[in-house]
Amino acid sequence: MRAPPVKSAVRVLEVLAFFERERRPQSLKDICDALGYPQSSGTVLLKNMTALGYLSYDRTRRHYFPTLKVAALGDWISHALFGEGKVFELMRDLHSATGEAVSIALQNDVHTQYIRVIQSIHPLRFHTEEGSMRPLTLSATGWMLMTPYHDREVERLVRRANVATPRMEDRQPLDLMLERVRQAREQGHAYAENIPIAGGATLCMLLPPTVHGRSVVIGIGGPVDRIRPQRQRLLDLLRAAAAAAPGRGPDAPAHP
Repeated sequence: MRAPPVKSAVRVLEVLAFFERERRPQSLKDICDALGYPQSSGTVLLKNMTALGYLSYDRTRRHYFPTLKVAALGDWISHALFGEGKVFELMRDLHSATGEAVSIALQNDVHTQYIRVIQSIHPLRFHTEEGSMRPLTLSATGWMLMTPYHDREVERLVRRANVATPRMEDRQPLDLMLERVRQAREQGHAYAENIPIAGGATLCMLLPPTVHGRSVVIGIGGPVDRIRPQRQRLLDLLRAAAAAAPGRGPDAPAHP
């Protein structure tokens, strides 16, 4: 059972995520209205974040904005995960060649987490937030992330992912999931239509580097009417990207 969140910690992260979306100075009222905080609680929270150096405050305009201390908290992570950033260059190349959404995902317990996303340039598109997570069972990306595991471990992951899936109708049959993971393992890639989003399609495969022992999946997604007709071309592009990817990532032992 998941532990209940600590409200103050959650609110700090919500404020930072709000600034990441808006990317401009915000007033106390703007922040409280957007996040649904009482103004009294919001005042205390923002003053504390300012006192700790994570927000700056413009007294003339009464606006808050994150400081470079916030950026410094995470600017080492990309290097720690992917070294000099060759993987992100490959993402940009795929995006330039297709115009579709391109993502990098890692396993986070029984979830797929999209750690980097370049959104589609097409008017008709599906939006995936960076940092968002969904159960491993509910995307081709998740199926691909389970391919390095033995079937017994896949069974355990599927059962736990189903427990973490709120809606009963979204929980996946064990036999079906084992079949999907085995097929992805044999083919070296995974493809899905209408899951997790009706009308959407995803094509993905593992990259050679691992990150601290975890597999890395690169994927291309968009409306099924665009992805299906060019599936082979997109697969060829993914294979070329995987072939050009660097070797094992930093501090990365072999996957269990």
